[in-house]
Amino acid sequence: PAELAAAWEAMGRAPCVLEQMLPLALECSVIVARGADGHSVHLPVQRNLHRDGILAVTEVYEKNMPPALMQQALAAAKSIADELQYVGVLCVEFFVLEGGRLVVNEIAPRPHNSGHYSVDACDVSQFELQVRTLAGLPLTPPRQHSAAIMLNLLGDLWFAHGDTAQTPPWAEVLALPGTHLHLYGKSLAKHGRKMGHLNITAPTAAAARATRNESSCVHMAAKFCGMKTTREPLVMSVALSTTKGPSLRLKSPKVAPSNRSSSYRSAASSDRPQPVDPCAL
Repeated sequence: PAELAAAWEAMGRAPCVLEQMLPLALECSVIVARGADGHSVHLPVQRNLHRDGILAVTEVYEKNMPPALMQQALAAAKSIADELQYVGVLCVEFFVLEGGRLVVNEIAPRPHNSGHYSVDACDVSQFELQVRTLAGLPLTPPRQHSAAIMLNLLGDLWFAHGDTAQTPPWAEVLALPGTHLHLYGKSLAKHGRKMGHLNITAPTAAAARATRNESSCVHMAAKFCGMKTTREPLVMSVALSTTKGPSLRLKSPKVAPSNRSSSYRSAASSDRPQPVDPCAL
């Protein structure tokens, strides 16, 4: 701290940005539904994996995270919704640092990509919760009846075999038990564009993972979702100013790829932190 103060003084107290590398262990999110009366319910804690700033995989099943960490995330998300006096469905995304510390990454005031699994794995989905909050209907705690893996389907999957877009073999995917395909009706596939998502449900997480590995198409989707790639390090920035108090922002450094297509397939430099593969747990 003394060196920091001296350095700032030497710079004439000019506005500057102080950056610290934070050791990122994993990511999670919590979806809360809060009514006008202040009553709230929540979906189970979702364990997420992002790639290039896009949600790639969500896994939700019993003990997908340490119980104490789950309770901390749930309490934090509920507290945020209460303090904002929010009415509706709210998603709070967290970074989990090595050592177990939670850092809020994003607050999304809406149904969220990481909650799409709830349509097929819970008795009340995030979308029904949104309707209930806005219509003043009773909020019943959602019950998850199946372990779930959600894979975001990016346009890269359409280019798995070359530069010409080809529709993936959905019939092969839907022939597997517990697969639920949701396409968004977009006519043009592009690299990095969200084209839909695939929910895989099963009695256990192991069974859901086994289904994921049965189909070459689903396995390819998991590959494009970044299951085996490196994670970009998280940087915490504190902006110092002589006229304003310190402000905090979080960012992930961008690395410019030679072309976007290859950036979804190649691993980054080996000196970066390796990701936690939720499907390997």
